[in-house]
Amino acid sequence: MLPFLRPPEGLVCGVDEAGRGPLAGPVVAAAVILDPARTIAGLNDSKKLSARKRLLLAAEIRATALAWAVAEASVEEIDRINILQASLLAMQRAVAALRGAQGPVLPSHALIDGNRCPLLLPCSGEAIVGGDGKVAGIAAASILAKTVRDAGMLVAHASYPQYGFDRHMGYPTAFHLQALREHGACPLHRRSFAPVARLSQTRGA
Repeated sequence: MLPFLRPPEGLVCGVDEAGRGPLAGPVVAAAVILDPARTIAGLNDSKKLSARKRLLLAAEIRATALAWAVAEASVEEIDRINILQASLLAMQRAVAALRGAQGPVLPSHALIDGNRCPLLLPCSGEAIVGGDGKVAGIAAASILAKTVRDAGMLVAHASYPQYGFDRHMGYPTAFHLQALREHGACPLHRRSFAPVARLSQTRGA
């Protein structure tokens, strides 16, 4: 069971993102303050869970957490400021948007998955490498971020079925790269990413 963390001075939120590696779509971040009195069994790094298990846990997190929020940075922001900065921006937005049953919630501390913290958090922050496999709150955030992003890519598939977003959620699979060669980039593609830029130049986009 991953540990629950609540610092003596107040509430702590776990923060994680989903979507740094794909060639298309936004990067999505989530922040979660878990309730230590309501244990959620099975929390783990979202990448180690099946899609069905992630959806079940996401519903339980929303129902039992003291507060949670999901935010994103757009494709345009990713291309303008780079994927690392866009990921940190999405995390910052998620922490700032935290809400519980009674309204907005301001945590006293944020535990961030990775090796960097956003600069403009409304509270103190601490980066934890591999945190989504070590800390329950970060694992919960990774599950919310992943399920929300995947749902968005399924919606995107309806508009751009030729890319197979429902298969790979925008990641650079062989199918996706072949689709880019055949069709070029769509508005959801990150043109600052090398494979997309290279194929766009080849097609004169």
